Amino acid sequence: MATKPAQGKPVAKKAGGRPSKYKPEYAGQAKKLCMLGMTDKEMASFFGVAESTFNLWKTVHPEFSESLKGGKNLVDAEVAAKLFHRAMGYEHEDVHVSNYQGVITVTPLVKHYPPDTTAAIFWLKNRQPQRWRDKPDEGGEGENAQPVPVKIEVTVKDARKHAEPEHSAGSVPGAAS
Repeated sequence: MATKPAQGKPVAKKAGGRPSKYKPEYAGQAKKLCMLGMTDKEMASFFGVAESTFNLWKTVHPEFSESLKGGKNLVDAEVAAKLFHRAMGYEHEDVHVSNYQGVITVTPLVKHYPPDTTAAIFWLKNRQPQRWRDKPDEGGEGENAQPVPVKIEVTVKDARKHAEPEHSAGSVPGAAS
């Protein structure tokens, strides 16, 4: 860290305290760990430092911070691409190997995977949350949206008053006598 004197020129921090455990090669290692899906806490443990020290490295060493962002962005993009394929459905070439009476047969084929509804819903809820949330915002959009008032009117009629009179067993309703 540097302190600023009155002229505005930075002065190097005085040597003191414990030397940093950070090494330049940690940037490359951290990128690979991000690509494996490790969290900051897990990476701090891997490097043998507290999470607060790990966070300090991100601010003091820009190359370390950039490698973390690069690793996380790369894997996030790959996962998003896989989710998209799953949501839309996809197909790929494959082979079927069979053995019948000692004769091995290799048959090329194309495997088809239909669209996955759950993946599509997840994709849409995250890409367009205003349109695809579980409970749509009925009162408009924004933080100050109010629910739309609804007036419900119920009319109850006594079915006994509107029933047709019963007919005798031998007569047919609507038939001429």
